[in-house]
Amino acid sequence: MADNPTVRHPWWYVPTLYFAEGLPYILVNTASVILYKRMGVDNASIAFWTSWLYLPWVIKMFWGPLVDVYSTKRRWVYGTQFAMAACLTLVAFSLQTPAYFYMSLLAFTVGAFISATHDIATDGFYMLALDEKDQAFFVGIRSTFYRLAMIFGSGLLVYLAGRLEVATGNVPLSWSAVLGLSGGMFVLFAVYHKLVLPKPEADQPRTAASAGGEASFAEILRSYFRQDKILATLAFILLYRFGEAMLVKLASPFLLDAREAGGLGMTTSQIGIVYGTVGIGALVVGGILGGWLIARYGLRKCIWPMAFLLNCPDLFYLYMAYAQPPVVQAGALVALEQFGYGVGFTAFTVYLMYRAGESSYKTSHFAISTGIMALGMMLPGFVSGWLQQRLGYQTFFIIVCLATIPGMLVIPFIPTEEPRTPAA
Repeated sequence: MADNPTVRHPWWYVPTLYFAEGLPYILVNTASVILYKRMGVDNASIAFWTSWLYLPWVIKMFWGPLVDVYSTKRRWVYGTQFAMAACLTLVAFSLQTPAYFYMSLLAFTVGAFISATHDIATDGFYMLALDEKDQAFFVGIRSTFYRLAMIFGSGLLVYLAGRLEVATGNVPLSWSAVLGLSGGMFVLFAVYHKLVLPKPEADQPRTAASAGGEASFAEILRSYFRQDKILATLAFILLYRFGEAMLVKLASPFLLDAREAGGLGMTTSQIGIVYGTVGIGALVVGGILGGWLIARYGLRKCIWPMAFLLNCPDLFYLYMAYAQPPVVQAGALVALEQFGYGVGFTAFTVYLMYRAGESSYKTSHFAISTGIMALGMMLPGFVSGWLQQRLGYQTFFIIVCLATIPGMLVIPFIPTEEPRTPAA
């Protein structure tokens, strides 16, 4: 087979592209929390500073056009993968310095912007390299490999870091090795994709003339905010996951903290298994079940029970804060909470797709909604660590449970009509 053919079967690159898309997201937003906790950073600082790492996914819509205008999606893909390798290597080296927190946080921040740009390029390349039939067929494949990357990043890599901590007795060195390994993987991803990605004829830099006939971003933004019941929709996007957004930043620190500090006293390796492997696996199963239920019964019938499945399992963390159960029982409760989150988040995603499907600017409207969604995850995280340190885990989880209520109260006011044609 010739090098860089115009057409190459998607099995050669779709799985690896979406594994490479999911891995940096989970490393930046989840593994970083566990890393800083093991390095002795306090919960307030962890929650506040790592919440900023969501920002690139909030605002990526603003530099998305640059990926269209300059170079090709193919070059952006492997170029951002090389850049991600450099960022992860820098994080690994920074952990060996006295100023590790600020140096690593800076590298994670740059990596977050690179990862968000990689998302734009990958999704754009997917639509250019595959015809409509293959796009539909591989949508499940790309989702599966994205979630496998989540399990690999928050499960296997965290487990490996924990095993190295035990073997070496050196936490910074253990995490440097794991992050260095991750950086090496992205070198391999970049080289592999440079060699195997096809060169679709449509994947060309866009000139000003070719872009001139398209709607401006300002016009797209105005059309977004002119949608029916847009205030209710915005409130729903921001509030639906409000409790979960507070919980997610403190879940790992809670599991890691000593029992006398109110936590469950798990080891890093146990976190990798309980939260990063079993928990994420349950989330994937919940997502698959949620998609099947909506396809069978429709969003209108499913949204209320799925909202309860998203939010009610937060009570498990409140129970664990009081009872401090053993690891096996805690692992089962974490898995149930993640399963409920997987089901409930599916309803949320489908709703955003349905709303975007009503517009002439489907892709752009969906990107704006997902940006607002990331903002809804970022803002609660700023205060969650501070609240936990001031009030303790028990009271904090009571607040988390109460924070789930506003998102459910908004549901009666949002339009839940399903589109007559599937969203693009």
